[in-house]
Amino acid sequence: MKGRALVAWNLRRVRVAQGLSQERLAADAGVDRAYLGGLERQAENPTVDLLDKVAEALAVPLGELFVAPEAGAQAPEPLRGGRRKL
Repeated sequence: MKGRALVAWNLRRVRVAQGLSQERLAADAGVDRAYLGGLERQAENPTVDLLDKVAEALAVPLGELFVAPEAGAQAPEPLRGGRRKL
């Protein structure tokens, strides 16, 4: 798996596991939501500094964004759309 795909896979995996929307994670990391979505779609090529911000917002080590998935693993599903009720 190429680096950009690996980051996209793990970014979504960790974000969804934590129940965070792209919008919330983008706000916590101080990046644009559309840019974060582009990272998950492999449309953007992030800098190390940006990955540091995202990893910090997710409270995971930077290396967590580079963990290779097991062979045959299914891609992480996106969160269900819509607003949550408080």
